[in-house]
Amino acid sequence: MKVSLNLIKQLINFELPPVDELVARVNQQLGGVEEVIDLKAKYGGARIVRVVECVKHPDADRLSVTKIDDGGAVADVPRDDNGLVQVVCGAPNVHADMWAIWLPPKSTVPASFDNDEPFVLDARPLRGVLSQGMLAAADELAIGTDHEGIIEIHERDVPAGVELTAGAGFAETFGLDDYVLDIENKMFTHRPDCFGQLGVAREIAGIFHQQFVSPEWYKSEQQFTGAEGLELTVTNDVPELVPRFMAVAIKDIEVKPSPLWLQCQLVVMGGKPINNIVDATNYIMLMTAQPTHAYDYNKLRGSTLGARMARDGEKVSLLNGKEYELTSDDIVIADGEGVIGLAGIMGGTDTEVSGETKNIVLECANFDMYALRRTAMRHGIFTDALTRFNKGQSPLQNAAVLKQLMSMVGGVQASEVFDKRNDRLMVVQHDSRVTFGSAGKETISIFDWGAVTGVLVLESTFVNERLGTEFSPQEICRILKNVEIKAHEEPEPNTPYQFEVIAPFWRTDLELPEDIVEEVGRLYGFDKLPRQLPRRSIKSTPKNLRRELKNAVRQSLSRAGVNEVLTYSFIHERILKNAEQDVAQAYKLSNALSPDLQYYRLTVLPSLLDKVHANIKAGHDEFALFEMGKGHIKMHGLDEDGLPEASQFTDIVYAAKKPGTGAPFYKIRRLVEQLAHDLGTELVFKPIEQERNFPVTAPFDQSRSALVETTDGRFIGMVGELKQSVIKSFKLPAYVAAASLDTAGLEAVYVKRGSHYQPLSRYPSTSRDISLKVPAQVNYASVHDRVKNVIDSHQELHIVITPISIYQPEDDNSTKTITFNIKFTSLERTLTDKDITPIIEEIVAAAAELGAVQA
Repeated sequence: MKVSLNLIKQLINFELPPVDELVARVNQQLGGVEEVIDLKAKYGGARIVRVVECVKHPDADRLSVTKIDDGGAVADVPRDDNGLVQVVCGAPNVHADMWAIWLPPKSTVPASFDNDEPFVLDARPLRGVLSQGMLAAADELAIGTDHEGIIEIHERDVPAGVELTAGAGFAETFGLDDYVLDIENKMFTHRPDCFGQLGVAREIAGIFHQQFVSPEWYKSEQQFTGAEGLELTVTNDVPELVPRFMAVAIKDIEVKPSPLWLQCQLVVMGGKPINNIVDATNYIMLMTAQPTHAYDYNKLRGSTLGARMARDGEKVSLLNGKEYELTSDDIVIADGEGVIGLAGIMGGTDTEVSGETKNIVLECANFDMYALRRTAMRHGIFTDALTRFNKGQSPLQNAAVLKQLMSMVGGVQASEVFDKRNDRLMVVQHDSRVTFGSAGKETISIFDWGAVTGVLVLESTFVNERLGTEFSPQEICRILKNVEIKAHEEPEPNTPYQFEVIAPFWRTDLELPEDIVEEVGRLYGFDKLPRQLPRRSIKSTPKNLRRELKNAVRQSLSRAGVNEVLTYSFIHERILKNAEQDVAQAYKLSNALSPDLQYYRLTVLPSLLDKVHANIKAGHDEFALFEMGKGHIKMHGLDEDGLPEASQFTDIVYAAKKPGTGAPFYKIRRLVEQLAHDLGTELVFKPIEQERNFPVTAPFDQSRSALVETTDGRFIGMVGELKQSVIKSFKLPAYVAAASLDTAGLEAVYVKRGSHYQPLSRYPSTSRDISLKVPAQVNYASVHDRVKNVIDSHQELHIVITPISIYQPEDDNSTKTITFNIKFTSLERTLTDKDITPIIEEIVAAAAELGAVQA
């Protein structure tokens, strides 16, 4: 972003400090200055002169010998008796009584100024006639590309209020005695207003604590009159992506070179002069950061101009000479028959303004920055207009910009000013308050319209505590008002420390109270803030309970030999179907990274099951995997942010190619029990009496599975073996079991546990095995619960029950024998048989109610 200090001086009402000091302040408080360009060093030697005499060269048909009047400004140059200087010129347009630009001897040709070997002029003979320097063409001055003739200066070429004077400095007359600051574009990524001279001038005033006032044409109410003469239809088919589309027809214009002053202004700001119409659009963009575009009216088919989405396969030829094939994601400008430009990026060759153009249409619009950014990346096109649009230009300055542009191009207004806008995006400010709605008034003031979300009410203490300052509300408001941010002290009675802020439409970055704090600190000067560390408590930060739980789960399962895996939250539809889960309950992604990642998973277990077969093939005969992750189920709805509600899972799978020392169910149950013990809680395993139909339960064979609950009856998950159809679909080994646990449920019991440390007893433990023969129809859980109830009644002892086996003889299907190991420990004494035998008898008696007998 090139910033002209001469233009800045015209926009502010105070003297700027020396350049070095200014650059230091801009670096500290606005943006990084990459380069300081001294244009006076480049153009300082050039002089404005009047050609007094012009005759043909005696020995060259294409050369002329001129006598120029420089007012005696250049010393040490030979002159005739009338004080005129002789210059030989080869331009066909040189003639007497014209004003031109002279590069005297010892001056450098500006076009070569930045070369490794600049071209320095001298007095030298041309075909035998001595020439003192040269009369310059546009390309030699690096102002344009024209080399057909020298620059001829007319009255319209001179800035307002300046008179042509022989010998005057070209740089001083045309504003080229300037310093240009080249500020790194990335510094302004969040500040679209700073891509124009006007926005930078406002910021420079702010950092020097001076009040900035926008130009009258920019801040005044814009009133447009109706007009006739040219038929024009303007449309906006995509108001959600084109919030504002303004256009007007102008007739009887004349396409010609811009006045020299405008050409020089464009060069200073980094532009290139083309013609008066295009130069006007570029000048407005470089001043206000709002791109505009001009179309040849007579080339618009159907006298129509509008914004719409492209159709797949449509093609357009752009001003860069290339043809592009478009997609339905591209916003385009179209006439009555087809595409004529890429919206916000580049116009097309079919409607380009040329020397034959007599009528034009001026467009001033705004486009969704994300859509433009994607289009630019897709087609590889990057322009100055795109640079500004993809920073998020506000549509609220369009009326003022279009009105100013109309005043610059000449001609006669020949249609009404069309304003196709999305009224839902407009916000109207009244008396420093914000209301939404009516955006249809004919008179529009950008200082009444503000793209703000509301009024921010702050206390000065909020700002001072964060900056270490002692600003009053009045001082804070004064700092903000310097950059035209609306700020008022004491918005309500009896609130002496409060103030309110309304961000102007160009400050889309001011949304939070902290943004205001940062703005005050930046404009005041971070280097001026007290160099004192803020006082903060040294108390340690509270630990994150969920993170602690996850670490505890990892440690417990890792110690048990279980391997953690991490899988994608997105899965293929095949995995859902293999797990026999309902695909209709899964969220489908519209922009999946790949065909294998189409759906949000419902639970974590299917992702684990999908990894078992590969590990078996890799030679791992027996292993267990676990993962802690999220699932998303439609039936759970959306959260407060409108996003799918997430469920947290801790899932485990055990797999083996050959039978081990126990059934897979008990392998996985033992892992869950150990996990519960390590978390300081106890879980209850209950048989499934009535089949359940949920995504969690879908993969399980519920006749060979158990529900997992906390001791207070809260459902926490499921543990068991899988359906044979699921085993077949995932190509699992014969011996496999799994557990799916609710992480939030684990967190609840983990939080409640407190410290579960128990001191070790100084006395030895005593173990007993007990075998209970029960009818075959009695399930294991019922027997276990009876045994546990007896054990729980003896609080004076620490008793641990461990299942050993379930045995059923081949020749007797009517009974089975369940064996437990029971370990007794006392913290007070060594236990004897008379302490243990009554408890064993109680267990046998309790089990007898189920038809059990001690084997």
